[in-house]
Amino acid sequence: MAFNKIRQFFTALYLTNSYGLKLKDTNDPMKKKALRLAYSMDQLNALNIGIRTKYPERLPKSGQYLLVSNHRTIIDPPIIEVVLKNTDIFGLWIAKKELYNSFFFGMFVRNAGCILLDRAKSQMAGFFADVKEGVQQGSSIFIFPEGTRNKSSAPVAEFKEGSRIIALKNRLPMLPVHIRGNAAEVLKAAIEDSSVRREIVVEIGEPIDYREKRNLQEVYSERFSLA
Repeated sequence: MAFNKIRQFFTALYLTNSYGLKLKDTNDPMKKKALRLAYSMDQLNALNIGIRTKYPERLPKSGQYLLVSNHRTIIDPPIIEVVLKNTDIFGLWIAKKELYNSFFFGMFVRNAGCILLDRAKSQMAGFFADVKEGVQQGSSIFIFPEGTRNKSSAPVAEFKEGSRIIALKNRLPMLPVHIRGNAAEVLKAAIEDSSVRREIVVEIGEPIDYREKRNLQEVYSERFSLA
């Protein structure tokens, strides 16, 4: 088990940085999408984790959206990239400042197509300006409304208000995505023993209008029948 953990660490480190370099060489959104997908497939294949999409017919083929997803693991972005593989939807990921400066993820995050969120700043005008610029250039926005990984037993942690503000300010319909079960447990098991094929199920929800006045967490939970 210890050997498999070490092997998975160095495989992930190699993939993350090698694809980070490849991403640095292009500014084309669809080329970045293709590289992000290739990275995601390689990473998940190394872990021997497959992704199954529930209600794929609800997934739009193109357009601009605020994609909102629950968040339990560091492989959630690759999971989302795989779910979107047969679409033309390219999104800028909202990434916290710590990831930009990370030894492990820094090069990838800086080059993959992300918008920096510095939660230590009291003023968020710059962040919302960056989001607006990305939308004006034709990109969707991908965000984890919980703000950080949910390590509790609750289906979702409290949503931050910023997600709804992004949707409203940019008139972006929201595309709700829910990673079913506890993906953190699946990831932990895969890191310890990748000889066993495992599966993560991702459910696509009906779109949420950007003018929706109800609490986003409430609407999201309703879409996926979360207790």
